[in-house]
This record gives sequence, structure tokens and C-alpha cells, in this order.
Amino acid sequence: MKLSRVVAGTLTAFALTLTGCANIGRDQPAPGGPASQGSEAMIPELILPTEIAGNITSAALANYNPLAPNNMTVTWIYQTLMFRNTFTCEAEPLLATGYEWTDPKTLVITLREGVTWSDGTPFTADDVVWNLEARKKYPAADTAGIWKDILGAPATGVTADGNKVTVTFAGPAPLKIDEIIGGKMYIFPKHIYESVGDITKYVDKEPVGTGPFTVNNFNGRSLVLDRNPNYWGAADIKIEKLRLEGKFDDTNAAALKLRDGGLDLYKGDIPNPEKSVKLEGKVDYYYAPAGTTVVVPNAEGKVTGDPKFREALAYGTNKEEATQKATYGVMDPASQTMLKLPMQEADLPEKYKADGGKIAYDPEKAKQLLDAAGYKLGPDGKRLDKDGKPLALSFSVQAGWIDYIALVDTVVRNWKALGIDIKMVATDPPAVDSKKKTGDFDFLLEYIHGGCQRNRDLGSRIASSQIADGKEVKPNNARYRNPEVDQLLKDLDQTTDPAVLKSGVEKLIDVYMTDFPYIALNYAPGRLDYRLDKATGWPSEENPYPTDLILVIPKLRPKQ
Repeated sequence: MKLSRVVAGTLTAFALTLTGCANIGRDQPAPGGPASQGSEAMIPELILPTEIAGNITSAALANYNPLAPNNMTVTWIYQTLMFRNTFTCEAEPLLATGYEWTDPKTLVITLREGVTWSDGTPFTADDVVWNLEARKKYPAADTAGIWKDILGAPATGVTADGNKVTVTFAGPAPLKIDEIIGGKMYIFPKHIYESVGDITKYVDKEPVGTGPFTVNNFNGRSLVLDRNPNYWGAADIKIEKLRLEGKFDDTNAAALKLRDGGLDLYKGDIPNPEKSVKLEGKVDYYYAPAGTTVVVPNAEGKVTGDPKFREALAYGTNKEEATQKATYGVMDPASQTMLKLPMQEADLPEKYKADGGKIAYDPEKAKQLLDAAGYKLGPDGKRLDKDGKPLALSFSVQAGWIDYIALVDTVVRNWKALGIDIKMVATDPPAVDSKKKTGDFDFLLEYIHGGCQRNRDLGSRIASSQIADGKEVKPNNARYRNPEVDQLLKDLDQTTDPAVLKSGVEKLIDVYMTDFPYIALNYAPGRLDYRLDKATGWPSEENPYPTDLILVIPKLRPKQ
């Protein structure tokens, strides 16, 4: 089920994510008040896997605080301000309808009016101001880094004026936006949470939220949620109940449940869904691109640090074959631009539009590039380094990760055909993480998120400040260094000018296309398997949109 169509309406990511042109001209649901169901048909119940983070087996242990380690649900009761649609890069309105950076140090958020908490108390700007200030008082709750010197300067203050909330920062902070309006920045009711002390430790047994569902009961096995008639978007919720039960870590069990009706949807990793899940007319699936699986060459290596060597490997990799084996043909080979195509095609630099920035498999060209770069074949048919010494390289991969092993097996075989002496070394996942920390590797695999803040998502992967120092894994696993890139990222982090951002991100894409700090293999999926007997409106190749349930549930309608 490969995507073959461009999503209409894709907008340039830069203006949407960093300059505040979010949702301009979009129709908004009528604010506040219960939606009249009348005689309109409803979906009685959908069964989902549980979201419970821990092993909670009784109502006495239930905690609905999303900040708690063992929480009951993070999707349906409490909400963030907005949600980034990673297909269109628009910020979807939730408790906020838009935002604007009036300058790189001042963020103004416009809140939805007429919203009430599920206990009937009005939702106001004071709730948001209190929530942001609580993250300062209790730093463990500041997952967005609002008050920290992370992804920009720390905040200096928060104020409210009507339905506007203004956040000021000590310096430029546009990179924080997605974590402030989304991420784990759930908004709690001030009238309840202001008296509980540390909000990260509060045991929330009777949640009062602004979301589409409220708690009916939890019996230790399943959590039943009821449609919230006072939800501001209730007109779009056509489901009476959600039943969350079973973690289904065993994907075989999940596949069986989908087929026999014990589950209505599942987002886990079920291999080969065409055979293991799909039942014509009953069960289907949609695996949308979520990001890119890439080869990570160690830029600190004598050979792997050579851009010409990396370019040759990119042409010498059969991505079609590797993708077919790793994903059973469900996903497509990825663009070297790291953009998710076709849905982000509008953001492709003009020079890459003809071929989508995809590097075709061309082993003869790869051999020519290796020869030209000084990596000649020795008498035994194997490549030598520029000093005439035999190459001996290894590709580290996580043992037990079947899709990764399938990818590496193909890649290694392709490179051996070029005369490169390389072997696959499968080891336990923590050992691979250790290699990322220390840089003790030649090649490994990684995932690059296909987000919309590309000077963050792509930039952090090639910023010298994001190279691990042996203590923790950081984004720049390739250990790539380029002073010009570092300066470019510094400049981009301090602007909200759409033209400057667009030009700067195109320069970042050029780095990926010419220096090959990472080599794109295939798109990694955002998975959704679902039954067709209760609802219509599911995402599909014909109806493509992200598989995040917060976007899926409001689009579902009862099957007639």
C-alpha cells in the first residue's frame, strides 16, 4: 500500500512552524456547548489497545495524570494547545487556534473561546498561564524546556490578555514552538491542580479535562471512556465509547484480535500486514511515512569520513531491494533530502523536483566514484584505502530487529559487490547505543524524524554541538562537523523570517544531497491497522492523512 499521491494543500513548513501563520483561514468548529446528536447515527464503541504506561490492575492504582510514570491515558482527557500535522505541517487547533512570533523572543498564543472543562468550569487564559508557570515551579514537568536553555533561550515571563497568552524569552526561541504548543504540554485545570503541590507527583483519580472523552470506569482490565458532550469539538466525535484493553505487545495476538473483532485498531509493528492483517472488506491498514531510516557513516573515520566515499555508497545501495525485504514492499525508498514524499513535495527545492532527491541504484557509477576518489581495487579484487592498505569495515546492527537486519544484509551485500570488505555485526541494542555515545563504529542504522521544524529535525543531525561525548546519545550520530553548517543553524535559530528560513533549510538539504552525512534507505512507517465493519473515514492511500489517533478519531463516521 504505497503512497502515490501528493496531499493537497501542503504548505511550506517554515512559515507554519516558526512564523506563526498557523491555521489562517481555516474553518473552526463551533466553540463550546454540547453538540446535539439528534437522531444522527453514532458508532457505539471502538476497542483500542490500552495506553496504560505501567502494570495497573486495579482502580485503586489508577492515575490519570499524563505526567505520572504509570498513567492511564495521554490522548483522550487532557489536551495540548495544538497538534502538528506532519503531512501538511499545519498546527491543528485544539485549545489554541493559532500563534504568532511577533519577534524571535515573543510568542503570542490565541486560545479557543467558549471551552469548558468537563466539570463545567470555563477554560480561560489563566489556566494556560498557570500551567506554563507551574512548569517553572516544578522543573520535571517542563518537558518542553520552556524555562530551560534548550532549543533556544529560556522564558522570562507569561501574561494573559483576554484570549491571548504572551510568552517572552531571554533570547530567540522559535525552535521551542512545537514542544510548547504540543509535545507533552498537557493543560491541566488550574482550579484543581493549583492546590495539589508537585504536579508530577499528583495522583489524579477523577480527571477533569477538556478532551473528547471522560472516564466511565476501570475494572483492572479495561478502561471505558464516554464521549464528552460538552467537548468543544463534540460535533466531530461520532463514537459513544472507547474501550481500552490489553497492551498487545505480542503483535501476533494483536493481528488475531483485529481479525476476529477483538480490536478495532492497532498501531504496533505487525510485520507483513498485507498477509498477516488484511482481510478483504473487513480489516485494512495504512502505513504512512513517519520519517527516514538511514545509514549512519562515522564521519570521524578515515574512510567513512570522506564525502566522496559516502556518495559512492549511496549510489551502490539497492534501496528498492532493501526496502522490499525490510518492509515487505509496504514502504517506499526514501528521498536523500529527508523530506517525506509525496506529502511534503511542495517543500522540495526546485533543483531536486525532477527525481524527488532520490539516489538511484547505479553500481557502475559507484565503482567509478570509488576509483576516482582513490579507493582502487587490489590484486584480490577488494578495495584499498588511499594509502594502499586493505579496507576492513563493519556495520553494527541491533540483534533481534528483523527489519534492520534485513536492510543491513542487503546493504552489506551491495557494498561487497563494489569490492568493499565489510561485514554485518549484530549485537544487543544497548551495545549499539553505547557505540553511538562513543563513536566506536563504522556504520549503523538510525531514524530521522520527518518533522516540520527542519532546522531542528535535520539541523540537529549535523550540528557539531549535538555530537555525543561518551555520556549520552545525541542527535548527530554521524559525528559530522562543518563550521559553515554550525553558523547557518545559529542564524536560522534566531529568525522567524519565512524567506530566510526557506533559503537556509534548502542549504541544509544541499548538505544531505552533496556531503551524504547520512544515506537514505526507506521511509519508516507510522502504522495503523483497523477494522472496516464499524467505521468509515480511516486514513488510506485514497484518503491520506497522519495516523495519529488524535486526528483519526474525529474523522470517523459510522458505517451505513
